[in-house]
Amino acid sequence: MSSAATGGPGETVGGEDCVREPEQTEAAAQPPTVRAVPAIPDPPAGVVPDPPARAAADPSAGVVADPPIGVVADPPIGVVADPPTGVVADPPTRKGAPELPERTEVPLLNVANLLTLTRLVLVPVFLMALFAEGGTHTGWRLGAFAVFVVASITDHVDGRLARKHGLITDFGKIVDPIADKALTGAALVGLSVLGELPWWFTLVIAAREVGVTLLRFWVIRHGVIPASRGGKLKTLTQVFAIGAFLLPLPHWLTPVAWISMWLALVLTVVTGVDYVVRAVRLRARGLRAVAS
Repeated sequence: MSSAATGGPGETVGGEDCVREPEQTEAAAQPPTVRAVPAIPDPPAGVVPDPPARAAADPSAGVVADPPIGVVADPPIGVVADPPTGVVADPPTRKGAPELPERTEVPLLNVANLLTLTRLVLVPVFLMALFAEGGTHTGWRLGAFAVFVVASITDHVDGRLARKHGLITDFGKIVDPIADKALTGAALVGLSVLGELPWWFTLVIAAREVGVTLLRFWVIRHGVIPASRGGKLKTLTQVFAIGAFLLPLPHWLTPVAWISMWLALVLTVVTGVDYVVRAVRLRARGLRAVAS
């Protein structure tokens, strides 16, 4: 028999080396203890519980607490919240898009309308200068010519200002053509009264101008007929011809005044017929659009 049958760890038993397994401790042999999580009691009625601490500190926890009643909570970053019931949310503004200015109402007393009214006021002033001293005084005739030229210039300026600065008003649309016809008609009637221009010239031109004005009001609800090149040339020719008759020209320049007046008469008739045709077509298109 060997000197020892048993021995400590590392000893030789039966001629063979063996290693004794260490004894397991009592703590390692016992199973892990599972702690029970206490149940969270329901809050009393009317009391809003606080959100978990982790959710408040870490949004990634996924727990979002309901805000108290009457308090609108801020949405998480990157989330667009729906507007409250009955509230219309403002549409998002596109980056880089220019903001459109608010449309304001055009005042009635603007520069364009004041020029139109000035032209109307100048009509009686022009007639007074034309008939002063029987219409034969050179100084008064030059004064009448100056007033007529100034009034004619306002006819061009007021329309240009109204279109450029957005000063177009219903008042201007109505009064401007009336002022134009009043100035031209007063000049033609005055020259005919003085015996310098046959009445039939005056009647033909006046009939055309009055007829065109009535046509404009007849089709105004269907649209506006733009001025043609012929109409602009007619107006320019009329102003030149009337101005030539107003000036105390020498006899050798009298044919220039008559030629310009005949040309103005022809253009007045031709453009008048063209205006009637366009007015009828515009009204027909407007009625078809309403019917459809």
